[in-house]
Amino acid sequence: MIRSARSFLVLPLALPAALAACLAGGSAQACDVAGAKIEDLIAGKAELREGANGQTLRDLRTLRDAAIVLESYKYGPECERLLAIVKTLAADPDKAIEQSGDTDEDKAESIAESRKPRIPKGDKTEPAEAKPR
Repeated sequence: MIRSARSFLVLPLALPAALAACLAGGSAQACDVAGAKIEDLIAGKAELREGANGQTLRDLRTLRDAAIVLESYKYGPECERLLAIVKTLAADPDKAIEQSGDTDEDKAESIAESRKPRIPKGDKTEPAEAKPR
C-alpha cells in the first residue's frame, strides 16, 4: 500500500504529541509505593520494634497497604498524599506513638467491631475472608 507524502509528515508530528500526552497523564496518576521504600523506613526505626509500639507499627503498615490499594485503583494523588503521611509518621516514631496514644477501650472495641465483615440480612453465605500473606 502506498501512502501519501502528507501522511508521512503528520505521523512524525503526531507521535511526539501523543507520547507527551500519555506520559503527562501517566505521571499525574503515578504513585510509586514500592519506590517509597516504606517498609525499609519502618524497619529502620528501633522504637517501632519495641513490643509496646506494636499497634503503631501495624497502623503504619495498614496505611502503606491502603496506599497500594489506592495506587491499584488509579487514585495517584491520594496515594501520594497517604505515602507522605506514612513517611512523616515513620520518620518520627516518638511523635507517631504519642499521637496514637488513645487508650479508650470502648473506642478500640468499636473499631475492632467495625473491621468485621457483615452479612446482609437474608444472605446465608459467609463473607470472603482475606488470605493471610
